[in-house]
Amino acid sequence: MEFKEVIDVEINPKAKIYDLIEVYDKIHGFTPAYLIEASKILAEMVLDRDSTNFLSFTANIVATGIRGLLAQLIREGYFDVIITTCGAIDHDIARAFGGKYYKGFFESDDNMLAKKGIHRLGNVFIPIDNYGPLIEKVVYKVLEEIVPKKNEWAVYELLWEFGRKINDKHSILKAAYERRVPVIVPGIVDGAFGTDLFMFSQTREFRINLFKDMKKIADIVFEAKRTGALIIGGGISKHHTIWWNQFKEGLDYAVYITTALEYDGSLSGARPREAISWGKIKPRAKKTLVYGDATLLLPLIYAGMRYFIDKMR
Repeated sequence: MEFKEVIDVEINPKAKIYDLIEVYDKIHGFTPAYLIEASKILAEMVLDRDSTNFLSFTANIVATGIRGLLAQLIREGYFDVIITTCGAIDHDIARAFGGKYYKGFFESDDNMLAKKGIHRLGNVFIPIDNYGPLIEKVVYKVLEEIVPKKNEWAVYELLWEFGRKINDKHSILKAAYERRVPVIVPGIVDGAFGTDLFMFSQTREFRINLFKDMKKIADIVFEAKRTGALIIGGGISKHHTIWWNQFKEGLDYAVYITTALEYDGSLSGARPREAISWGKIKPRAKKTLVYGDATLLLPLIYAGMRYFIDKMR
């Protein structure tokens, strides 16, 4: 085995993003080593023309400026399938239709915020009127327009319709519609968007058919030669991604970004190696996990991926 030397670095204040990736590669310890490994795996994954690639993420990061980067990843054609949560749809629609979110802080007085009509998501402040009431208004308006076409919809079909009506380049749904990337939301009723779909169905001939979404993802998996995934966070979106890939003998590429730990046996904290025992990741897959806040790590990993794409071409 050949070992590479750890190299001391200094930072040029005028360094560009690719220079910073080279600095991290030299530093090596401790998270940078995984950041560089993740960047290399993703670069190889997106350059593999036979790989069908999944992007999985949780709702919280869509309330931050990372929403724009997620849309960029889709718009630039790196991913073929999105798997996420209802909350991600809520935030994307709210922000796409004018709902402004604000910089806040964790150590807030939540009693005071409640009196002022402000939701707190970590250190993001969301005025109530920019969330629930706005989402309800948008959902009802769009459904009134599209339900005459047909009264039963797959969720990914519905989300393309919403994306078609969005005029915001930072919208995940808009990017997905333009690239015809299906957005799979297995927990669609767990949020404002899903609740509004239900309430609408109580007075109209309208229903969703989740089996159509399952058929869509099944067809994608079974037709793929190889599969890869960037999985940000845990929960249902992570599990749905690796669950379906077990029917293809597992992912060929897998990069996890998480803050969850494995000591409690949770799915969110499970490392890629555990998925091998379930057949969800192949034993010889290129895989890694980067611990940390995705809103900090994802821009660096994106830059690293682009850096190594350029080097691999």
